[in-house]
Amino acid sequence: MLMIIGVKMRNKYPIFIPTKGRYNTPMTIKMFQSHNVDFRIVIEKQEYEQYSKIIDKSKIIVVPHQNEGLTVTRNWIWDFAENEGHEKFWTFDDNIGRVYRWNRNRRLQMKDGTYIKVIEDFADRYDNLYIIGMNYTGFCKSSDLIPPYYPNTRVYSNMLLTTKAKLSNGEKLRNKLFYNDDTDLCLRVLKDGLPTIHSNAFLIDKATTMTVKGGMTDYYLSDECKGRLTFAEELQQAHSDVTKITQKFGRWHHQVNYKPFKKNKLIKKDGLIIENKVNNYNMVLIKNIEL
Repeated sequence: MLMIIGVKMRNKYPIFIPTKGRYNTPMTIKMFQSHNVDFRIVIEKQEYEQYSKIIDKSKIIVVPHQNEGLTVTRNWIWDFAENEGHEKFWTFDDNIGRVYRWNRNRRLQMKDGTYIKVIEDFADRYDNLYIIGMNYTGFCKSSDLIPPYYPNTRVYSNMLLTTKAKLSNGEKLRNKLFYNDDTDLCLRVLKDGLPTIHSNAFLIDKATTMTVKGGMTDYYLSDECKGRLTFAEELQQAHSDVTKITQKFGRWHHQVNYKPFKKNKLIKKDGLIIENKVNNYNMVLIKNIEL
């Protein structure tokens, strides 16, 4: 098996993993531990004992609320990052098992956290890039021509966010919807004429929704969610101009038309000079080595 390693680089911006009910299946935690990435987890107090058995207590943050859903926790993290004085911060879902480098139509498993540094450096080139994250492995097929990134679309499960970001009407950017807060967040940014970036240069391998106990799974399986119909209707009601409800694979889904936002442009920072050469961040391709 081919893999990629690099020289350990400390992430510039803090990483937070909101996690609930997954102390027995701590996928993202284990991945970051193996990659030597600096991160903290954000949990509810009733699960402190369980999580403290799998991670150093100094890396645990306990929120003041309980059982209010992921949106409340994500916004609490946003405020927490701002209060700590960070320009930007990361959030990662807790069910990500691997990160891959996509290069020449091959997926190469990353064995350290160089991908964090690469994406941070890219994001820091631009004044108006408030949301950037990595695409899913399932959306990049070796038979397709895949660019390094997709502009102006949704970003799921991992986001580098600008802490003090505001929309043109002065509204402080925060999550809103209960089920589709990440999609809604991206759409509100896009409708304001701002870009988003979905990286294909690095991809995340995430467990399929509702296949791992914990997180939002109980909400998705509840009677109130009506087989995910409520999940889809929530977004459709918030963004009826670009969203419709469909059925795929025996489940209800929302389908968003991102074409109206294709002209949203990145704005480079003043004085930015990008060297016309490849920077591989000291990443090296290795074969059949256990790290």
